[in-house]
Amino acid sequence: MTALIFDVDGTLTEPREKIDKFFLEEISGLISNFNIYLATGSDYGKTEEQLDSWFLENIVSYSFNCSGNSIWHKGKEILKQELEIPSEIMDWLTEQLHNSSFEYKTGFHFDKRPGMLNFSIVGRNASTLQRFLYSEYDKKTNERIKLATTFNSLFSDKYKITAQVAGMTGFDIYQEGKDKSQIIKYFDNIPIFFFGDDTQEGGNDFTLAQAIETRNNKEDKVFKVSSPSETRYLLSLL
Repeated sequence: MTALIFDVDGTLTEPREKIDKFFLEEISGLISNFNIYLATGSDYGKTEEQLDSWFLENIVSYSFNCSGNSIWHKGKEILKQELEIPSEIMDWLTEQLHNSSFEYKTGFHFDKRPGMLNFSIVGRNASTLQRFLYSEYDKKTNERIKLATTFNSLFSDKYKITAQVAGMTGFDIYQEGKDKSQIIKYFDNIPIFFFGDDTQEGGNDFTLAQAIETRNNKEDKVFKVSSPSETRYLLSLL
């Protein structure tokens, strides 16, 4: 049976928001024809807030949280990988936080999750308005792309650690190869339809989209969406 794999933020929900309950019902109705999976950079607790525990335990086959470094099945974590961040990297990120000209810095800038670290200039304590303001600032300055690019030039070869722009306000840091692309090994000989909004090069859906597109399964499809409403429309066509 074909696997439907969904990113969450920007694909099924607006960033960090709850899914539309009617959309959730529509996705639940697909299980007679598809197996449903999630591939998100968020931890399981946040995903549970956005999508509802009943949906995760009864509709989703497996939830690949923290980009596959934390795997959940029916409400239980069955795999967890950790990442140690060298102090040199933490010092550099702290320096970039202080040097940023963005006005609002709300705290909780370092979010350590299984197998990864999320770094955000505005911070995860930010209000919806502050997140929007940072997103607009980032579009003008390309701050996240510049920081991730510089990070990779400094640390990727040295520590085998990579940064990728993720979500609306931050970027994710992983051990090399421990991004979303690592989940592809669970889908040998299984057709995949993947829906993601951050599939551009450098985005946190890019490596999984690329892994699917290059594995030469003619039944695979990658849907590069711009919003939950586009995802919903495309699902209506399946």
